[in-house]
Amino acid sequence: MISMVPRLPYRIQIPMGLALAVTVSVLLVSIVAARISERTARLEIIVTVQRVMTLLAAQGRPLLVAEDTFRAFALLRNTAALLPDTEKGHTRAAILDAQGRILAGSDPQRLPTGEQALGVLVNARLLPRAKEVSTLRTVAATDGSLTLLQPILSEDEKVIGFVLAEVDDATFAPDWVVLSKPGLIGAALAVLVLGPLGWLLGRRMAQPIAQMANCIAQIGRVDPEKVQALVPRVLDPELGHIAGAVHRLLAEMAARQANEQRALSAERLAAVGRITAAVAHEINNPLAGLLTAVRTLRLHGDAPDTRLRTVGLIERGLHQIGTMTTALLPQARVEERCMNPDDLDDVLTLAQATASMHFVTVESVREMHGDLCVPSTVFRQVMLNLLLNAIKAAGEGGRVQAILQTDAQTVRFTVSNTGRVMTNTELQQRLHADDGNDPHGFGLWICQEFAVRYGGGFSVVEPGATTFDFSTRLSFWLPNGHRHDNKKFTAD
Repeated sequence: MISMVPRLPYRIQIPMGLALAVTVSVLLVSIVAARISERTARLEIIVTVQRVMTLLAAQGRPLLVAEDTFRAFALLRNTAALLPDTEKGHTRAAILDAQGRILAGSDPQRLPTGEQALGVLVNARLLPRAKEVSTLRTVAATDGSLTLLQPILSEDEKVIGFVLAEVDDATFAPDWVVLSKPGLIGAALAVLVLGPLGWLLGRRMAQPIAQMANCIAQIGRVDPEKVQALVPRVLDPELGHIAGAVHRLLAEMAARQANEQRALSAERLAAVGRITAAVAHEINNPLAGLLTAVRTLRLHGDAPDTRLRTVGLIERGLHQIGTMTTALLPQARVEERCMNPDDLDDVLTLAQATASMHFVTVESVREMHGDLCVPSTVFRQVMLNLLLNAIKAAGEGGRVQAILQTDAQTVRFTVSNTGRVMTNTELQQRLHADDGNDPHGFGLWICQEFAVRYGGGFSVVEPGATTFDFSTRLSFWLPNGHRHDNKKFTAD
């Protein structure tokens, strides 16, 4: 039952809690009142017994002087009826002589005539001696019963006898049914009156809480401005704090959404700029070689072999530019051919003009252990990109080595240069630059994009024993025989 209470709505919990609090309060007050009534009743019993003893002392004085036992019994029979619970045998009275012997008792069996009462055990109570009783004396037993002794004085103030009264503990036992009845009635009336009142109060108090909970539940699903209009206006300080927090949260969400829209727009513009930069970069890379080929054709175009070789180079270069600009678009579908070893010669030829400008020596190595089956335009552009940037990174009079390796699984192109050392950490930092630009001239972002799109890899590798004199070594590879979902290429 207790575990179910927190699951109930506040409009039910509040009146239930109010009724419970009132009921507990009434019961506690009833218990305190009963205890007070118990003590008051005990005092009233003691006062009544003392009054009866005073009456017995006044009327028993002449009987003691005359030692009239018969009249003493008659006096006790008439007067003892005034004691509480006499009919139940819970109280008794007796008249004693000056030595503390019983002259007459209201219960002769328990207080027999002639028996010594003072200074001995009487009904399991040890009473004081006669000379120790000069005023009203009360002897309490461990079980709660009492024995009262009052001296009877003569006209010259001498003790001529005593009045003894015994009150058992049962006389003081409270009637809890009678004492608790008013409290139970009060609790029932409180529940009947305060239950409906608490129900109405609970509904009124829970209504803004329910409205607040409904508003909070709408956050993230409804426009923040509409939720703002649903937040209730409350006067309660605690609910006011909650409402203020909800307003601030909604304002922050609205601002965050606006910032996200601006960030999305900026990201789209950055993506457009990235693609534009990539297209410009990939167009500019082969242009120097193509211009050199045009000059060669102008100067040596009369020779048939030179003319055919140069025209073929220009044609393949222009075809590469057209295919590459299309391939840079994420949704483009390009008909592509497989790369062949002669493509490396074209790339070396296109890069030769830049190498001559910087007085850089370019070496090439082929390690062919399998057929080539990778998209030619992509791989040619990556080779040209890495080769041109390696030439620029090598510096004046530097060296560049280009290695094309193939096996049954991969096709790898590795470019080494004698320029500044680049670590793999630095490469990753540049690859994850926000704008995707390459301020140091390696064209890294474009190579990484192709590696990711075609399921390959791009990284810095440690120089081997044969290339210990090269400072930086970049490696790009694609799966051999790979077919990309958005690309089609066929063997020549």
